[in-house]
Amino acid sequence: MASLIKSFPPNQIPVTSTSKIQHKSWYSTTLTNLPKRRRNLFIVCAANPDDYNATLKALNSRKRFPRKSLGQHYMLNSTINDQLAVVGNVKDGDLVLEIGPGTGSLTNVLIDAGATVLAIEKDPYMAALVKDRFADTNRLTVLQEDFTKCHIRSHMLSLLERKNLAGTGKRHAKVVANIPFNISKDVVKQLLPLGDIFSEVVLLLQDETAIRLVESSSKPSEYRPINIFVKFYSDPEYKFQVPRANFFPQPKVDGAVVSFKLKQPSDYPSVPSIKSFFSLVSCAFNGKRKMLRNTLQHLSTPSEVEETLRTLGLPTTSRPEELTLDDFVRLHNSIVNT
Repeated sequence: MASLIKSFPPNQIPVTSTSKIQHKSWYSTTLTNLPKRRRNLFIVCAANPDDYNATLKALNSRKRFPRKSLGQHYMLNSTINDQLAVVGNVKDGDLVLEIGPGTGSLTNVLIDAGATVLAIEKDPYMAALVKDRFADTNRLTVLQEDFTKCHIRSHMLSLLERKNLAGTGKRHAKVVANIPFNISKDVVKQLLPLGDIFSEVVLLLQDETAIRLVESSSKPSEYRPINIFVKFYSDPEYKFQVPRANFFPQPKVDGAVVSFKLKQPSDYPSVPSIKSFFSLVSCAFNGKRKMLRNTLQHLSTPSEVEETLRTLGLPTTSRPEELTLDDFVRLHNSIVNT
């Protein structure tokens, strides 16, 4: 074989029912097997063979196979990249962070929209490919780094200063990225507390992860500290599902796009110490299904925790999955102040 990966037409994506065209070749479908709250959020698109073959050509040019260890699943549909930019409301003059640009298909959409892009790519071969592809533009900076270990705040502040975007009225940057599923939670934890730098974070995540982060209240058994974290720092919204057939290689799960509108630090819930607050939340969830009077006894005696819950109008037998963000804030502040 002349190439490492043979080009052939992508799998056909079945469409059970369609409504009006929403965006280019996009179709919105109402699937009866989806929960009511997520109907009309399932996006199906007809894969474009040109996108498919262009992706394979780019990989072959570097003699690269997608690496499972890096969670590499490349997007085959440019229309999905278009929609990511639409969700992020990317406009001329925006500064956008992209994580894992791969062959640069989303990067191209962001630059065409007029954005200046900081792309962080762990794979040195793909970082070189993206640099070469956009060598003629001055609106792309590529850093070959592991995003989960890089100092993104200093990188963004440096770029803002270098591009002199701070004086253009663009006080906040945006994040638009199709990220490796295996680092989703690490990325969320690193980005959401940066409301002083980013106004919005738009991520293509694993569908199940997206649902857990946004619709946690629908499944109390899956309620975790990460759900409190997400609501503390942002207002999340599930946008649409992306079928697995749109990726190469095809993963075993579907993807989904989520938008996180980041809160400004002045809008965070009022707690004396954010570190102390999340320490209490973490302790509260220690021990599956245990009552708070037991998981928080290193902070207060069980009877004191019960009294605090009673004062707050909560059952003395409360478990962590039964408390909202506001409940945890009130609980923390009451315990800290006693």
